[in-house]
Amino acid sequence: QVQLVESGGGLVQAGGSLRLSCAASRGTTNTYAMGWFRQAPGKEREFVAAIGWSVVNTGYADSVKERCTISRDSAKNTVYLQMNSLKPEDTAVYYCAAGLKMVVGLNAARAWPYWGQGTQVTVSS
Repeated sequence: QVQLVESGGGLVQAGGSLRLSCAASRGTTNTYAMGWFRQAPGKEREFVAAIGWSVVNTGYADSVKERCTISRDSAKNTVYLQMNSLKPEDTAVYYCAAGLKMVVGLNAARAWPYWGQGTQVTVSS
């Protein structure tokens, strides 16, 4: 069974940085593509970044492409999302996801079967 636990969220001023972590059950990061999504109040869950089981394969939403980096430490069964130059519009609950395919872009969330409980990121102006 795939289990995902996010951490690292918090309150940060605009322009600041955060690193989110997703601790996965053993073997997950070697077997599944891993993704980060976010959901702001009143909005649908949207794709942020993803990394395939082959580490060279990554994808980003246009809104974060120049500011975020997804990475994976398979020895620790952990996936990270480094976020820099944060903006108030980045405020959302951030979710980690796992799936057999790295599906990115609009409406990608429905294609990912496994989810964590989320971690809140709040960016103040």
